[in-house]
Amino acid sequence: MHADLADRLIDAETRERLTTLAELDPDLVVDDFRTPRAAAALRETEVIVSCWGCPPLDEEVLAAAPRLRAVIHAAGSLRHHITDACWRRGIDVTSAASANALPVAEYTVAAVLLAGKRVLRMREDYRRLRTPYDWQDGYRAAGNYRRIVGIVGASRIGRRVLELLRPYDLDLLLHDPYVDETEAARLGARAVDLDELCATADVVSVHAPELPETRHLVDRRRLALMHDGATLINTSRGSLIDQRALTEELVTGRLDAVLDVTVPEVLPADSPLYDLPNVLLTPHVAGSLGNELHRMAAAAADELERYTRGRPFAHAVSREEAVRSA
Repeated sequence: MHADLADRLIDAETRERLTTLAELDPDLVVDDFRTPRAAAALRETEVIVSCWGCPPLDEEVLAAAPRLRAVIHAAGSLRHHITDACWRRGIDVTSAASANALPVAEYTVAAVLLAGKRVLRMREDYRRLRTPYDWQDGYRAAGNYRRIVGIVGASRIGRRVLELLRPYDLDLLLHDPYVDETEAARLGARAVDLDELCATADVVSVHAPELPETRHLVDRRRLALMHDGATLINTSRGSLIDQRALTEELVTGRLDAVLDVTVPEVLPADSPLYDLPNVLLTPHVAGSLGNELHRMAAAAADELERYTRGRPFAHAVSREEAVRSA
């Protein structure tokens, strides 16, 4: 992982647990497998605990790690370091994607509820008026009673969002090509196609993986289907939205947006998205941040304990799942 990440990721309790479960040097943090110290450790390594910044585990690295049997990833996406060579070798892989999904889902739920209250618009009106005003009359359409929320993608995060939204008085829609009506109902939502979801929902929240077929999944035509005043939330990947078309819609003020991801990250300094009053723009922080990193490290320790006891991983990832993941 990144050299400076370990101390932020692993708190004292989890560090002690890891060193109790395995022969582990807590001071060895590798971001380059070619260094002499890393190469010496690889020769004896049975399990790698990885996180953001882990170099690719390619044929050369695996050849230098003859005893390697498992990779426990203390984060979500595996795309940057789990290569085809790992799957050919039969390396067992697990990730903390479920642990990382929770803060993203919590961020999304907060955004959904604030969107229903029309907080972005109300903040600007309050800032402008600065006098007594009949907010009940001015915001008759605001509120979260029977608001329609559309979830795009029944990913780990999408499912967690549905679970967290279930107690509220909301009507939930779901679009996912791999989920049928029965499964959607079990998740507390009604299965619909994406056009219907965009045209119907007051809030559209995107949780699909970044794949060639999902690029610009929400394109200019589907943005135009969204009704005036609807809110688009994106905590997945910026490429899933046609950002130029979205920016044009947002500049008119017709839609609101909560965007934690963009293309590129970071946006150019002259992007209007920084200053639009109907946009909440955050720098890809919906996932684990600050002390939430400790949850991912604890999840990795749980998986290491299962491994040491000869039990299967609770969150094992197959090659097929890795291809479809974010």
